Order: sequence, then structure tokens, then C-alpha cells
Amino acid sequence: MQACKISQMYDLKETIAGEIFAGREYPWEILDDIGDFIMKLGATLDPDRYEKRGENIWIARSASVDPSAHITGPCIIDERTEVRPGAFIRGKAIVGKNCVVGNSTELKNVILFNVVQVPHYNYVGDSVLGFHSHMGAGSITSNVKSDKSLVLVKDGMETIETGRKKLGAMLGDYVEVGCNSVLNPGTVICPHSNIYPLSSVRGVVPARSIFKSGKGTQIVAKD
Repeated sequence: MQACKISQMYDLKETIAGEIFAGREYPWEILDDIGDFIMKLGATLDPDRYEKRGENIWIARSASVDPSAHITGPCIIDERTEVRPGAFIRGKAIVGKNCVVGNSTELKNVILFNVVQVPHYNYVGDSVLGFHSHMGAGSITSNVKSDKSLVLVKDGMETIETGRKKLGAMLGDYVEVGCNSVLNPGTVICPHSNIYPLSSVRGVVPARSIFKSGKGTQIVAKD
């Protein structure tokens, strides 16, 4: 499971939340601590750059938030990010710099690194999205198994028991997810990989790969 480790997945300089990953091995280990981390970090933010709006909500003054967006704390929205009409941020969310949270997109218990785009009809819950990752229109993270059992992360014959009932997807840096794809609970997509549209993804997708599903799943290395 070396490929799933934080050190292999993320450039921690590309998030305001780098400190939360310290001392952890796998990215899903931080999910229970996002809310408390936001409240601790928010209290230290420069009020000249970040405005506190409501209870435990900090929004960068350079960010653009449409009046119709609904935001529940704790939440931090970093600089030059755009939150579009109808976005629903349900709390425990850190949204990085230069991100797009689009119309009808829902976020819950997530960290979005800098330059992440979830621009159209996306659901992202209990997940971490790495630097410069992008989810196409209608793509979602499924964060609970249909039988409500605990989520496992599987890579071939290797399995990690996460002990979590809710676990969405871990996207590495520069991941591209095609439109209307479903990332099943415990999916890990390693950096610089692409997911074809309409894919149902589970397990670990190696770095610099292309994932296709349909008549059988194919994972091919990029040229």
C-alpha cells in the first residue's frame, strides 16, 4: 500500500491544512479531525485576509461566494476561490486557494487542496482531493457501502481495514475524473491518473494510469 501513503499522494505545500497530515500514514486517517482542526486554524487566520462569517466560518476576502450558496461551519474557504450559485457546504470543509465549488455541488467533511475543481453537480463527502484535481460534471464520491459495513481499501491482494463506516475517495495530485463517474467507498486514485467518463471505480488506481470501466475494467499506464 505504499502508493496510498500521504507522502506519495500529496504535495502538502499546496494546502492551508498541511499540518493536519503530520504524523499520519494514510490520508483517510485525518477525517475525524477536520472539524477541530478548522476551529483551531481559523482562530489564527489574519483578519485582514480572512473574514469570519457566522459560527466557525472563515472566508478569504479575495474569495467569491455567491449569495445563494449555503455554508455551514466549521469551514475555511481560502483565497481566490469561487463558490458558485446553489453550492451546499455542509461543514467540516477546507477549500483551498483558486478552487471552484460549482452549482449544486455538495461538500461534507473534506479537504480540497489548492486549484481543485468540483464545478458541476458533484457530491464530495469524507474525502481528500489533491492539488489540481478535477471532478467532471455529475461525478460523485460514494462514502457508505450499501450493506453499511466498514470500508476497506483494497489494492490487489492487499487490504487495509480503515475502521470507518464513512469513507469516500482519496484523489492524489493532478487526478482527472470523467463526467458521471462514481467513486465507490474507499477508492484511492493515485497522482496524475485519469478516470474515463461513466466509470464505476473501486480499489486503488495506480499513479499515471488511465482507468476505463464498461465491459470489464481496464487500467492502462499512460504513455
